Amino acid sequence: MKVVIFGNGLIGGQVEAKIAAAGHDVVALGRSSGVDTTTGDGVAEAVAGADVVVDLTNSPSWRDDDVLAFFRDSTQHLLAAEQAAGVGHHVILSIVGADRLTDAGYMRAKLAQVEMVQAGPIPYSIVRSTQFFEFVAGIADAGARGDVVHATPAHLQPIASRDVVGRVSEIVVGTPVDGTVEIAGPEAIGIDELVRRLFATTGDPRTVQTDPEAGYFGAMLDDAALVPTPGADAWIAPTTFDDWLETGAPIG
Repeated sequence: MKVVIFGNGLIGGQVEAKIAAAGHDVVALGRSSGVDTTTGDGVAEAVAGADVVVDLTNSPSWRDDDVLAFFRDSTQHLLAAEQAAGVGHHVILSIVGADRLTDAGYMRAKLAQVEMVQAGPIPYSIVRSTQFFEFVAGIADAGARGDVVHATPAHLQPIASRDVVGRVSEIVVGTPVDGTVEIAGPEAIGIDELVRRLFATTGDPRTVQTDPEAGYFGAMLDDAALVPTPGADAWIAPTTFDDWLETGAPIG
């Protein structure tokens, strides 16, 4: 099976290694590869002969208009090239709760991407994941005001990137589901508590202040916004946040 992955960051590079270890022909393309999904330059050549295309791209700008244009343009070019090349499976990684946080421009853009894939010509699988453990530090920094981090007590059900990679890799080499698979970590935890546990492990001296108005990248949260959708039969990963912290992952 030939697999082409667009995006070679945290998830793309790991998926590439895992699928290659299973004996498949796979390449992960980053921005330095000379392929530009937003203009379509090089996309047709990149997907030629592919059985599966995995879209793990992300916008370099998080401004509302920029990120919407990025996902619309990239998805349009990828799907058109895949149809011409006879690709049989299109896989994307989306976000659990994006449909519940439409106040955030990034979430609206991810919803637009999903809708285009659903309406497109290629059999597909949409993986909706909760937030990664690796991004808790970034959430903390977004809420920092000097030496105090404001963090909402609203729950996340975060997941280790390695668990995301394992499930995504299984879906990539499987049959298209023509639907959505939700994946999440094993525990729903308040964002304030996640940041406190991270700081206790890393030795970060900043104080964490519980603040229900802190929000989440421009959106206000409740305990249901970023946890698996009721009735979705989400796949629950094995790694807990404390287990992940014990590996030293957030330090290295």
